[in-house]
Amino acid sequence: MTDQNCGVSNIVGASFSIHPMSDDFVDIIMGALKEVDTSKVWLETDDVSTTVRGKSVHIFDVTKALFMHAAKTGKHVAFQATYSVGCPGDSEGDVYLEVDEVPLNEEKVRDWKQYVAAKFSLYPLGGGNYMDAIYQQIEAMKEYVTVSHAHYATKLEGDASQVFAGLENVFNATVEGGSSHTVMTVSISANSPSHKDSN
Repeated sequence: MTDQNCGVSNIVGASFSIHPMSDDFVDIIMGALKEVDTSKVWLETDDVSTTVRGKSVHIFDVTKALFMHAAKTGKHVAFQATYSVGCPGDSEGDVYLEVDEVPLNEEKVRDWKQYVAAKFSLYPLGGGNYMDAIYQQIEAMKEYVTVSHAHYATKLEGDASQVFAGLENVFNATVEGGSSHTVMTVSISANSPSHKDSN
């Protein structure tokens, strides 16, 4: 029987997919994977998605860098991810909790400018006043990017680095606020012809 106790592991995981709207999508994805240093995370790719697991700082560093490398091609790129920590207990990637807190890809992509539109949904599971926690973090996101309402999600618009910084902040703040199992779903679009503002 699987251990159902929440909050027993500090391993953060993300299952994500990158979809370049281009005939050379394989080259774009493989090129991004080649450029990004993933040595501080557990990583596995299958025919549906890629999963990374380890410390929060490195999970966000790697997923951000992979998206940024794909988006810098100028092709329309869609990114879908689910971030999770806390339940059920995760142990296979424990070795990656021994690494330091220094992100390996941040310096390389820090100054890249990339307008994106995004939507995110936050699920602080295992707690009582979850709506208060969600609204608090939506408000916190306004310090980073433009925030607006969307059905079943919150819409974000702005620079990709700021979007990821905000997502990382609200995810970690939710965990630190006492959520024993935190899940966040994210959809990001870059270089879309339907974007109203690409500046």
